[in-house]
Amino acid sequence: MDQNKSELARIIRERRSVKSDYLAKEVPESLIKELLDDARWAPTHGLREPWRFIFIPTEEKDHFVEDIVQTFPRDRQENRRNYFSQPAAFLIAVMDEDPRQKQWEENFGAISSLIQNFQLLAWERELGVVWKTNPQIHEPKVREMLGVQPGEKIVGFLHLGYFDQMPKTKHRTPIEERITVYKKKK
Repeated sequence: MDQNKSELARIIRERRSVKSDYLAKEVPESLIKELLDDARWAPTHGLREPWRFIFIPTEEKDHFVEDIVQTFPRDRQENRRNYFSQPAAFLIAVMDEDPRQKQWEENFGAISSLIQNFQLLAWERELGVVWKTNPQIHEPKVREMLGVQPGEKIVGFLHLGYFDQMPKTKHRTPIEERITVYKKKK
């Protein structure tokens, strides 16, 4: 990597989504609170702070998995049990929905920025994260189980866990291929 890059630029470029191969190591609640305390400094229009979080700690994960598995059809429950059993813990991101489109989009942008901050801070602490938006985020039974109220949206499940194998680096398109520069027409 270019020696002129900042530490922040290095972390942004190195961060990867950790989707599997989590270690059997507890994810401390204190660490999650610390990371969220820093991540909350994301841009937020009008300082609305349209977010809240539900943390499922390592010691409660098995109970959570059994509860969420029950929201799926019987023929999918074993598959979902295996899927949800992989992470060491979960952080569920919930945003305030606003009936006004502009404010809804601003809220989604704000919580997305916070989640990116959280992922970068977690990476710096060697905690793996992947942001999942699987269909259960829309399932009424899951919303009820988690206490998600009308006027709130589950933005995603963040799967959390420590890892010892670095995820593979994936190709990114050079920005030169994705940018145009506006020029006044003559």
